[in-house]
Amino acid sequence: MYIEKMSGRSRVMQYGARRQLLLPLADGKMAGAIVRCFLIPKRHLGLFGATLNNQSHRTFADAAPEGKKCGSPLADADRIFTNLYGRHDWRLKGALQRGDWYKTKEIIEKGADWIINEIKVSGLRGRGGAGFPSGMKWSFMNKPSDGRPKYLVVNGDEGEPGTCKDREILRHDPHKLVEGCLIAGRAMGACAAYIYIRGEFYNEASNMQVAIAEAYQAGLIGKNACNSGYDFDIFVQRGAGAYICGEETALIESIEGKQGKPRLKPPFPADVGLFGCPTTVTNVETVAVAPTICRRGGTWFASFGRPRNHGTKLFNISGHVNNPCTVEEEMSIPLKELIERHAGGVIGGWDNLLGVIPGGSSTPVIPKSVCDTVLLDFDDLIRVQSSFGTAAVIVMNKQTDIIKAITRLISFYQHESCGQCTPCREGISWMYKILRRFVDGNAEEHEIDMLWELTKQIELHTICALADGKIVKPRVINVSVHKMKIDAIVESFLCNNPDPR
Repeated sequence: MYIEKMSGRSRVMQYGARRQLLLPLADGKMAGAIVRCFLIPKRHLGLFGATLNNQSHRTFADAAPEGKKCGSPLADADRIFTNLYGRHDWRLKGALQRGDWYKTKEIIEKGADWIINEIKVSGLRGRGGAGFPSGMKWSFMNKPSDGRPKYLVVNGDEGEPGTCKDREILRHDPHKLVEGCLIAGRAMGACAAYIYIRGEFYNEASNMQVAIAEAYQAGLIGKNACNSGYDFDIFVQRGAGAYICGEETALIESIEGKQGKPRLKPPFPADVGLFGCPTTVTNVETVAVAPTICRRGGTWFASFGRPRNHGTKLFNISGHVNNPCTVEEEMSIPLKELIERHAGGVIGGWDNLLGVIPGGSSTPVIPKSVCDTVLLDFDDLIRVQSSFGTAAVIVMNKQTDIIKAITRLISFYQHESCGQCTPCREGISWMYKILRRFVDGNAEEHEIDMLWELTKQIELHTICALADGKIVKPRVINVSVHKMKIDAIVESFLCNNPDPR
């Protein structure tokens, strides 16, 4: 479904399970944002207060501070990732000293319903970009067995430009992820977990494998994990460098030894996933925070951030800042405060800011006027026609050639397209060629509208969201704050070439 609003009028159209939101910016111009959604049966709405059979359940709304307007700086005592920068021992001994594997047996013995309810109470939403409620997603797997095994797949591919949060967990806090796999697997009734790690992450995969071996040797996973009577195995699968394998069904195809190309849905992985069995694919950070939530309580996690945007989050800050970094902070923290507190501010000062890509390179750019007040969470970034994504903040100051920067990103997605869908394979190549002419200064005036029309032909005509997520950038260029710059480039070209034919 997408909503298109122009001149005070709105159109709503349905296209499967995708939504395209086209809403005006503050200056009346247009920008786009892709939102994935699913029609959820009422029986699955436990996240919003439904009562499950034979058990009293709370919701994260019960624990949320009413009226909380924005996040605040996170206290050290509330940080989940205490070895984010690798200053301490990442192996089992160091992990035990930091509180990992504490009362894990008791958590497992409380059962799947208790674990899922705590995740629902916490308000945890997927940290890989989609933001789907994790407790609800995990509960889809918690159904009577039909004889097939169930699998947990952890997506550590992390090929999105600007995103580098999961690699810090994999190499510096691997036991958090191993323990998280065990607890998440118990909640889903899974017999094994596959951790899919980006092919370029050699050190991360090595540390992860060592941590798994230590956990097996200590009896924490494997047969009778933690002496709980629950059997659970963990395997590491390394990718081969394809960005598209970050899409959940392409990732499953890759683990099965096939080409990494997305599958048509339905059937969804929760019904037919890895090896044809029920599977949940989830992000590294989402799984890694689960043990702390279960130990400290969903209510504690829900006390951070605004309603519907709870918890703590790893933020990556890169680009034109004085101190690029990865930091754990509270959800809903103001973008300006995050950049100035942790990244040393924008190079040249805040007034030198041009715009920010707030959630990894596939999310729409937001201009400085929006950056002054926007909060870093799912809802507020959708409000300003962008997306929270992976919370990878890419800062661009006024020395940036925005058209050249977006063209560079489009060239990446052109290269990484799997080629399965013709609109994506051909369309993104055409977009790159047009944008390249803008960069070189030899574009023609009619190509501005041509670029817009091209994005409309690609949108919602592909299996996965790779193309949908990338066409918003040329739209931002075409119809937003940088349209005047494109017009100037075209005007300059026409002056120098009176008869381009």
